[in-house]
Amino acid sequence: MAVACTVLGSGSWGTALAAQLARLGHDVEIWGTDPVVAEGINRDHKNPRYLKGVSLPENLRATLDLSASVARAKLLVPSVPSHALREVLDKCATDVRDDVVIACATKGIENGTLDTMAEVMKHALPADVHPGITILSGPSFAHEVARGLPTAVVVAGPDAATHFAAETFHGEAFRCYTTEDVVGVCIGGSLKNVMAVACGISDGIGLGSNARAAIITRGLAEVTRLAVQMGGNPMTMMGLAGIGDLVLTCTGDLSRNRRVGLALGQGKKLDQILADLGEVAEGVNTARSGRDLGRKVGVELPITEKVFELLYEDKPAALGLMQLLSRARKSERG
Repeated sequence: MAVACTVLGSGSWGTALAAQLARLGHDVEIWGTDPVVAEGINRDHKNPRYLKGVSLPENLRATLDLSASVARAKLLVPSVPSHALREVLDKCATDVRDDVVIACATKGIENGTLDTMAEVMKHALPADVHPGITILSGPSFAHEVARGLPTAVVVAGPDAATHFAAETFHGEAFRCYTTEDVVGVCIGGSLKNVMAVACGISDGIGLGSNARAAIITRGLAEVTRLAVQMGGNPMTMMGLAGIGDLVLTCTGDLSRNRRVGLALGQGKKLDQILADLGEVAEGVNTARSGRDLGRKVGVELPITEKVFELLYEDKPAALGLMQLLSRARKSERG
């Protein structure tokens, strides 16, 4: 059965998710603020700024009308940058249907409030739609999803809403699993971006494959500590939203966060790196909010702390990584 779907955000990730839904025959509209992107999707079935060269389904429509697009949606898929999610939802909170299911595909922790994206949605949206709030996460590069390549993700939230969202997205080469662990999925999907920046820095310096493997492994321990302290299930970190997303983002050449780290390791400055990137790398914001959240809840996050220093305190990349390696040894499970 075709579902009326609206994706919020016409960047690469939002466009890829909209393309997946459209391929399955759903009634899909994607909202964005760039009229050039909207025209390109509607006229040429391509996103002229993001996902260049990828043909989009002809039944995918783009719009600049936020209120009308949200009001029609049975499945609402926010995919805007984490720092913009609250603002966008505030603008359309009165337009959402009472029976809406929301599958948030934004990954991050909000600076200042230190809210997860699930918490941001609950604060921004009416209480009567809270049972429909879910989180979609997992190892999923936008370019590969847009091209229809095999992908597995997880949807976290209340049982009925989670299964509706997963069923709507599931099809062809795109597989959706489910879990009730919203906290674990939110934390795993957020901090993995910080670890990807760290791995990029290590590779940019030339520290080798052993160092990258160490960062991924200790990064997983770091993410797990925070998730568990906040009430998440440690086994979630062994799944798609944990080790799956972590390995992909830390090693894949399509990872924006890894590319930021590579450039830092090669001596480039953050402002220029982000200007050259042309898209949001969530790990840059989450290095700050993740560090602050760890301090707030009393969890040691040494990799996150070090990435924050490299990004915001202009510490030389080689020095920062070597300081990590020189930390006092301890039990692996400590």
